[in-house]
Amino acid sequence: MNLMQLAWSYLRARPLGTLLNVLLLALGVGTIGFVRIVDDQIGDSLTRDARGIDLVVGAKGSPIQLILAGIYHLDVPTGNIPLKSAQELAKNPLIRQVVPISLGDSFRGFRIVGTSPDYIAIYDGSFETGRVWSDKLQAVLGAVAAARTGLGVGARFVGSHGVTEGGPVHGDSVYTVVGVLKPTGTVLDRLVLVNSESVWFVHEGNVTEPDERKVIEDERQVTVLLVQYASPLAAVSLPRKINTETNMQAASPAYESARLFRMIGVGADVIRAFGGVVLATAALSLFIALYHALNERAYDIAVLRTLGAHRINIAVMVMVEALMLAILGSALGLLLAHGLVAILVWWMAQQESLRISAWTFSLGELWLLVPAFLAAALAALIPSWRAARANISATLTRRA
Repeated sequence: MNLMQLAWSYLRARPLGTLLNVLLLALGVGTIGFVRIVDDQIGDSLTRDARGIDLVVGAKGSPIQLILAGIYHLDVPTGNIPLKSAQELAKNPLIRQVVPISLGDSFRGFRIVGTSPDYIAIYDGSFETGRVWSDKLQAVLGAVAAARTGLGVGARFVGSHGVTEGGPVHGDSVYTVVGVLKPTGTVLDRLVLVNSESVWFVHEGNVTEPDERKVIEDERQVTVLLVQYASPLAAVSLPRKINTETNMQAASPAYESARLFRMIGVGADVIRAFGGVVLATAALSLFIALYHALNERAYDIAVLRTLGAHRINIAVMVMVEALMLAILGSALGLLLAHGLVAILVWWMAQQESLRISAWTFSLGELWLLVPAFLAAALAALIPSWRAARANISATLTRRA
């Protein structure tokens, strides 16, 4: 019988203790793994959603709220800005492109976004079926929105007021689906896109009197502007100019996203610390189990030494036993981490929030095995040394 088989036989001889140590290690690895997986995937998701957007301009208020509402569609907007101000800003030579966003309505929890076809191009969107709108009250659905609502090209629906489900319905304004986009893995997937004229029409009504129409058009507003710089110089001067010289607010997605991550990071650090405490507890439990197990198998070790086993072999056997527990605990911990992520994915899907994957594994997750192996190795260090230094003669004499 080799050392691996012998170590495994000792583990099977103590099923309850083995199970307890495996569960403690799994809980520690699972907790740390859960934070790592969520942190990485949400970071990647936020980066993809903000790709190609240098600046977000909207009504004055919280810059983080402006970013969350204008790019990620996770919050209510800070307000609206005059269309004329937006058109004036678009003329600035430091700006290459301005994409307008008009919010205010939703359909079954999916936000209806009034914009231009340039918004689809930001995320390299392409059509699964149908085409882009050519007139008002024509809609293009993102892949998730289409799948969840069951709507396809030719279907008709009405929006409800407000960016969350449950508001009053605009029953007089019926949209027709003219296109469905392919999945992009971005915020585009969970939106209902229409042209800006549709949003204005729904809220203004079909006014035909020329003077009244002129007044209404002069007072039109948009919610957010997504800006792309024409040159690096714009990043230095444009945000400050907008914030100080206009009634609008400019927010940098890169800066505000980093600030948001720092805020979230405090909670993530607390969870990681909890995982570390659990791993430390697991190491202490493993140390106690191995230490006391040596008293029970002292005679077995003495017999092995008598049969020719070297001190190093005895120490390695105890270390292998601990590492086997680490392997079992780590494997169970990774499954636990992904299981917790799966629960989070389900909850986020109900909220129509960020999209992450529960069962996407990465090689970076193998680093999660290191803390478990280190905890097991440290726990086995003293018992291994004690087993190797055991007094054979005294042990056999006491047993005799």
